[in-house]
Amino acid sequence: MNWKTLSSKYLSKHIYFTAREDRCEMPDGTIVDPYFVVELPTSVCAMAITEDNEVVLVKQFRHPLQETLLEIPGGFIDKGEDEKVAVARELLEETGYEFSSIDYLGRIAANPGVLDNYTGLFLARGGKKTKQQQLDHNEEIEIILMPLEEVRQMLYKNEIKQALHTGCMFYAFQKLDAEKQDSF
Repeated sequence: MNWKTLSSKYLSKHIYFTAREDRCEMPDGTIVDPYFVVELPTSVCAMAITEDNEVVLVKQFRHPLQETLLEIPGGFIDKGEDEKVAVARELLEETGYEFSSIDYLGRIAANPGVLDNYTGLFLARGGKKTKQQQLDHNEEIEIILMPLEEVRQMLYKNEIKQALHTGCMFYAFQKLDAEKQDSF
């Protein structure tokens, strides 16, 4: 079932955009040439809930879409960094909030036909503002706090556009609902 890579050449080598052109052979002998792959580091994101049961959302301009989107916090993990450590770091850097618990929800691939990375999904709870944001030089992030059920309705109405983040939010709400059922 696996394809054999016959050759690869890099078109771009950058930490956040490495693109290569592969020449592949399928199991039936068909040659696929070229096949383009974008290499990206693993990323993480979290639906983050404060002590007051509000979801911490981030609002930021996304240049490729030429739009400002409402998202959940997240980012790329550093080389060798554990995903849970990375999501706690990203939450603190982007929002200034620390969380008393962070639960792993799973992993998803954004576009495995072109991208080679996964995104780790988390649910963070018990958030408390402890610091100011520590943004990268190219980040402008506005923090928006919203009631949990209002965020759920926005999600169901397709008002959250970032696909990886919506996946994380669906899994987070599923976990919260299951825990609520178990407590009865």
